[in-house]
Amino acid sequence: MIYVTGDTHAEADRLSPSRLKFMKEGDTLIVCGDFGFIWDDSKKEQKLIRQLGKRKYNICFIDGTHENFSLLNNYEVSEWNGGKVHKIYDNLYHLMRGQVYNIDSQLVFTMGGGESPDIDIRTEGNLWSKDEIPSQEELLEGAQNLEKHNYKVDIVVTHEPPTRIKGFLQLKDYDNLRVTALNAYFEELSKSCKFQKWFFGSMHIDKYVSGSHIAVFKNIINAQTGEKV
Repeated sequence: MIYVTGDTHAEADRLSPSRLKFMKEGDTLIVCGDFGFIWDDSKKEQKLIRQLGKRKYNICFIDGTHENFSLLNNYEVSEWNGGKVHKIYDNLYHLMRGQVYNIDSQLVFTMGGGESPDIDIRTEGNLWSKDEIPSQEELLEGAQNLEKHNYKVDIVVTHEPPTRIKGFLQLKDYDNLRVTALNAYFEELSKSCKFQKWFFGSMHIDKYVSGSHIAVFKNIINAQTGEKV
């Protein structure tokens, strides 16, 4: 089975064995960005990474906006279930941008990254990296990989939502709505690609926006059924 949860921000309790005791060998949990456990390369962090990677199930994550991309990109790129990954340790994987994976007979499209809301006042190295924003090459690779599958997948996992969904979730603050090129890319993808469920984490809420678009934060959702565990 595939399960999805939202941004963990290095909160170890969110991925504790007791909280994930329902997961069986071979299952996969995907975190929708801002994983946070690859941040300072400390001994404590390395120990936790080994503990996560030794689980009997897979823990996977896409990147968000608050990541140490320098550390993350130092990991060797390999292939896992048909798509490119950074293998962090044993069963712990970073699912790279614009990839399609075959996980448990489900086609899963991933596109991490986004744009920090306070990008205008941030500078490179000030807890911010330009690598948070997907490149044109990554967006193109995503489109090309979807084309190989006739623009039909089962599950879409992103950090940011499509424009229309973001606007709906920020109706109360619509005047300050910040729509990025990535949101627009996802809006086009939402129209052109067939999928069953689309999960995203950047809004930090748990909400079923529609039958197919699901904002996820602290909930753990069965990716095939859309039901909360």
